[in-house]
Amino acid sequence: MRVISANLNGIRSATTKGFFDWLNQHSGADVLCIQETKAQEHQLDEQHRPEGWFSYFYDAEKPGYSGTAIYSRKKPDAVRTGLGFDIADTEGRWIEADFGDLTVVSLYLPSGSSSEAAQAKKDRFLEALMPMMAAWRKAGRKMIVCGDWNIAHKEIDIKNAKGNMKNSGFLPHERAWLTTLFDEVGYVDAFRVVNQEAEQYTWWSNRGAAYAKNVGWRIDYHIVSPDLKDKITGTSIYKDEKFSDHAPLILDYAI
Repeated sequence: MRVISANLNGIRSATTKGFFDWLNQHSGADVLCIQETKAQEHQLDEQHRPEGWFSYFYDAEKPGYSGTAIYSRKKPDAVRTGLGFDIADTEGRWIEADFGDLTVVSLYLPSGSSSEAAQAKKDRFLEALMPMMAAWRKAGRKMIVCGDWNIAHKEIDIKNAKGNMKNSGFLPHERAWLTTLFDEVGYVDAFRVVNQEAEQYTWWSNRGAAYAKNVGWRIDYHIVSPDLKDKITGTSIYKDEKFSDHAPLILDYAI
């Protein structure tokens, strides 16, 4: 089972750059989790709903903003949206699909980089999400939570660690939140199970030739329940084409 997470920073923009051509012809994906669709479902035509895929969308109420989607080759047994609190549900930040006993999620966690208010909103989201993640873990729910988490966890996950210690996305309390999720609650950073190398980034600023110089951040993840740890068989970050400021994160599972 190949699952891909991709923040497209606008599904319509990424489509013009060949994203769905790549998805259909070269990706080998079974499930695709998209973040930042930046579109309402009624604005999407057949090129955004390619043949052979089931597609499900969770739009933000604000046009041209946020939004998540899940595409799958196999029809899910069920699809659900939202988490029951305002930031997630008015901004289309969580959609999940069940395939048997496995739940695959597309999550777009808020960015806090634009202002103190934005960071406060991000912190509220994290505060609300943690007890839910803990409850699902306690219940033994089998999950792959794909998405743009907007946090680089460790110094290995960012090019300029020292220069970003006070910047949103690499703040000590954000990184500690992920550490708690992994070390105490028990979830697994799937990418790091099979790739422990440095300079493995999924997002690059549009400033200062960051992409060309690979001055990046690893902020896109597959965060999985521990029962899937032994099922992770491989991973890659697709950089041969550039569809947005993020690169698609690909994980293969023996499922």
